[in-house]
Amino acid sequence: MKSPICDMLNIEFPLLAFTHCRDVVVEVSKAGGMGILGAAGYNAETLEIELKWIDEHIDGKPYGVDLIAPTSMAVKDDNTTGEEMLDMVPDEHRNYAANILAQHQIDTADIYENQQGGAGGFLTEGRAANIIDVAFSHPISMIVNALGVPPKYMIDMGKLNGVMTGALVGAKEHAVKQCEAGVDILIVAGTEAGGHCGDVSTLVLVPEVAEAVANYDVPILAAGGIVTGRQMAACMAMGAAGAWTGSVWLTTKEAETSPVIKQKYMNASSRQTVRSKYRTGKFSRQLRSPWTDAWEDENAPEPLPMPLMGLVSGPPLNKVTKLAEGGHVGAKQLATSFVGQGVGLMNQELASKQVVYDFMEDYLAATERLHGTVVEDAS
Repeated sequence: MKSPICDMLNIEFPLLAFTHCRDVVVEVSKAGGMGILGAAGYNAETLEIELKWIDEHIDGKPYGVDLIAPTSMAVKDDNTTGEEMLDMVPDEHRNYAANILAQHQIDTADIYENQQGGAGGFLTEGRAANIIDVAFSHPISMIVNALGVPPKYMIDMGKLNGVMTGALVGAKEHAVKQCEAGVDILIVAGTEAGGHCGDVSTLVLVPEVAEAVANYDVPILAAGGIVTGRQMAACMAMGAAGAWTGSVWLTTKEAETSPVIKQKYMNASSRQTVRSKYRTGKFSRQLRSPWTDAWEDENAPEPLPMPLMGLVSGPPLNKVTKLAEGGHVGAKQLATSFVGQGVGLMNQELASKQVVYDFMEDYLAATERLHGTVVEDAS
């Protein structure tokens, strides 16, 4: 297929799959797309283990790594201890979270017991450098920063090693800053996206950014709600050179998604997601549940900045998921996780490679339909 993304990344089809599951990375890359491992939550040692496994199973196909090194975060000092971070979290927020669980007949005595403080996968400058070094010690083809301009060290290492540097953006002005900083590929994510997202629709944002960066030699990957080949074709008609997808892989057979949450995804409609700061401290989209509803109540405390909000939401939601898997009724109701509005089209569990093939077939059918609307010149 002709696309600058295919040429830059040496792939057959410009479909990139963001996932926290190494098996999905491997299967997508083998099928002709490109898997991107979400490295949030890994330290240098555990990331090394994951990437080594991928190297041993991917048959030399291209793959990438996605990091979260935020431009703005409440804790920036690498020397800040986990205990100091925990001390920054008001008791009001922990008590509010515990009360939500108690209302659903969940024992709250041990929710925050032995909690380890930390940035929750979000990297300060020093920690980012360590993770970046691990990533570049492997044959990656792309490295991406998810929140803000990538650290200069990442961009410089990318150019030195011939690795494409990407960055997610949710606004036109952010896209221009990324191009000026020297990124190679823009991931333009509309508000439909799961996880962290802005407030502008993919349908509006992609052509807006494409026009704004027309003078830069930086191709665009469209993101946000894209779970079919026809959506990918539509975005490419608007100026994208390919698609960056995330949510659609959460219901694949290889995904490590909790079975309870996976089933909730497959039963959900596109209207059953919510965009909120109450998960990480920055706006992110997730499946709506009584947990998310409670935090939107007028009596809820104000959201804390990243990474402190994650220290509030992480432990109780981890407990909820474990109890839900054991059949606890209240926990099943509360269970939630990140997902985009495309969830309404994620209705069955498929192998990752089959999802890639379905994208290809649907893309081709969509382009043929579009071509069929053009009247041929009889002369």
